[in-house]
This record gives sequence, C-alpha cells and structure tokens, in this order.
Amino acid sequence: MLLTNATLINWTPRQVLPDHALLIRDGQIAEIGTAAELEARHPDQARRDAGGKLVLPSNICAHTHFYGAFARGLALTGDPPRNFPEILQKLWWNLDRALTLDDVRLSALVSLVDAIKHGTTLLIDHHASPNAIDGSLSVIAEAVEQAGVRAVLCYEVSDRNGEAGARAAIAENVRFLRAVGEHPRLRGAFGLHASLTLSDETLAACARAMEAFETGFHIHVAEHEVDQEDSLKRFGVRAVRRLKRVGILGRRTIAAHAVHIDAWEMELLRQSETWVTHQPRSNMNNGVGAMPFDELLRGGVKVCLGNDGMGNAMFDEWRAAYLLHKVVTRDPRAADAESIVRVAVDHNAALAEVFFPDETFGTLDVGAAADLILLDYQPYTPLTESNLAWHALFGFQSSNIVATIVAGEVLMWDRQLLTLDEAAIAAEARAKAPEVWARFRALAAS
Repeated sequence: MLLTNATLINWTPRQVLPDHALLIRDGQIAEIGTAAELEARHPDQARRDAGGKLVLPSNICAHTHFYGAFARGLALTGDPPRNFPEILQKLWWNLDRALTLDDVRLSALVSLVDAIKHGTTLLIDHHASPNAIDGSLSVIAEAVEQAGVRAVLCYEVSDRNGEAGARAAIAENVRFLRAVGEHPRLRGAFGLHASLTLSDETLAACARAMEAFETGFHIHVAEHEVDQEDSLKRFGVRAVRRLKRVGILGRRTIAAHAVHIDAWEMELLRQSETWVTHQPRSNMNNGVGAMPFDELLRGGVKVCLGNDGMGNAMFDEWRAAYLLHKVVTRDPRAADAESIVRVAVDHNAALAEVFFPDETFGTLDVGAAADLILLDYQPYTPLTESNLAWHALFGFQSSNIVATIVAGEVLMWDRQLLTLDEAAIAAEARAKAPEVWARFRALAAS
C-alpha cells in the first residue's frame, strides 16, 4: 500500500514532513519520500490518500487491564472506599471473581474497540478472573487476533484465592507461554499481582516456572503504602528489595506504578534494568499519589506509560502525566514535555521491542513496523520539529484520530472500524453486564 498526500510526523528523529508518502510492504515501512517521488516510482501500487492529514507512529500502552471493562457504570453499595486497599476489596476483587470466560472475551473486545478508535495498537495486558482461569489468556488472544492489534498477555498469580488458585494461575501463564510461541502479534509475560498478595513460596514457584521461557514478570509494585507495610511486616524488607531477593526484577520485568518507593529502591530498579510503568489517571482516580517521575528519569530508570485500564486514549494519559507532577511538586517545570514524549514514545517502543525483538516501533523509518495513526489536526499556529511536543500535549485530541493501521493492515479508516463491529459488541456487552453485576453484588454481600 502507498499511503500518500500525508504530513509525516516523526518523534525520533523529530521531523515534520508535509506532502510526503509511505510505501508499506510486508507489514513494514518500505520507503519514505515526497508524494511526487513515490507516486512516480510506484505508479501501479494500491494507494490510500491521507488527505493531508498527519501520519504518526501509533501509541503503545505499557500496562492495562482488559478485564475491568464491566466496571464502567457499576455503582458500589454502602460507604465508598476510603483508600486503595478498600477499592481492591470492594470493587476489583469482587469484579474479577464475577467474570466467566465469555465475560473475559467481551471485556477484551470492548477494550480493543476503544484501543483501535484511539490509535493504541500495542497493549501490555494484566489479566485476572479467579473463577475462570484455565484458557482465559487464549480467549483474550482470540479477541486480539480478531481486532488485528498487538498485545502482550499474562495472568496475575496471587495467593488471595488460595493455594489452588495460585497453582492454576501459574499453570495458565505456562500454558499460554508455550502456546503463543513467536506469534506475529501476540506475546506472553508472566503475571504476578503484587508483593502484598504473594508468599515467598509462590514467588519461588513462579521463578522456577519462568526458567523455561525468555520473557519477564509483570507485577504491581508499591501502588499504595500497604504494599510496603505488608512487605516490612512479613519479610522485614521493603517491597522492591524483596522482589529483587527472590529473582523477580530484571531487564524483561515490568513493575507497574512504583508510587511509594524510596531512593534505594529506585537504585535497585535501575541496576536490575526493570521497566517501571506510570499510570497517572489511575493513580489520581485511586488517590494513591504520584510516582517520583523526574527522579526516576534522572536516575536512569526505564519509565514507560500505561493506562491501568482507564481507557486507551493515550494522548489523554500523556496530558495527565504532564499535569499531575506539576500539581504534586507545585513546580511547573516538573515532567516537562520532552520527558513525556521520551517516556510515551521512545521508552514504550523499547519495552515493546523486548517482546517483539524483530520489530522496530515508535518511529517512521524504513524497516520500522507499519503501525500508524492518522490525525485530522488543523494547527492554528506553526507546527514544527521544535514545538511538536507542545502541540501533542495541548492540541492532539482523541477525536482527531481518523485511521489506525497495524502491520500495514487498516483497522480503522475515516473513523469506521473495519475489523470489529462496535455496535454489535456494545449491544452484547450491555446485555451481559446485568449478569456480571448481579454476580458482583452477590460476592460483595458475602
């Protein structure tokens, strides 16, 4: 496919190239040049006219939860949760237990519709459905294949559902890692919930099970103070040191949140080359605080950007990260625009390449993955390489995204989804939600 009549926007290297074109072949960018050059060179090539719109590398989400889709509109009874541990107990640990495999399928499809519409084409998911564990990752994988995006999937191991539940969760990670192999758009990680719900024995069992695979762990770390308090009480060390001691950290491991860590833990994360994901909208929603964003970057920790299931409009997550740290520190210099771009584009792309080592993400370059979005964005001030980051943070909106392409396959064009039927999926989810909510309320009451 020749994508012509476009303004190419590249982050690394920073470029704004009007009236350009891209030739896509075998899922990758094969040629880049002016529209006139490429049209003359490939007169018989099938074309799509970008209509002068911006063409950018698509967004990546470094940490999400597809299974939370049925939480939207779910009203909790009784007193509202006072803190994050109560949010877990009153909401998430009842909702995940309420899910059947069919609910898992629908949750994934709803999330993937949202992802395509918002130009997020590679998602690293962290799944839980304690009463529907076996085969759950394959159910999600089928939805991902149907949608046409890329995903890294795992099942969260936890002791909160008993020894049998932990064993089943380990087995599901192992089964999926064996099954997924080198799938072109799917990979697996090894999911863990958090230090506070995992014994040393379970962590050791996970470490043993992981030895056969070249992947990493995906775990929540110090999202709230309770993770640290529990680790100190039960094991005499803070959570990051505990995870280091039992072999969980490493250059393929993802530590989500890292809000309540100290300088020594930052150093352990840096030394171990562990990836740390930031989810600002979720952190604000749960009232847990804000990670030491600038300190982590200055220290050389590999910070990425996720959404924790808060919705796949990643430009909204960029903006939230940019604003949150200014409020927390009362310093308008905090989380500067270039740092946000570095985290959301370069670091997210580098993390994605850990799981897809044969692909190059986050850039418009010959040989890079043809994972692209088109934005109908009309700037009313000059758009240049030097001010591009500020246009993204103060101008780019989810509503600007009109097309989404993955590996050269068009998943949405002119805001019309081509691989998923949004209306049918939404109707099925609406019909299913009352059953899920009824099971949720029964679990909450018990």
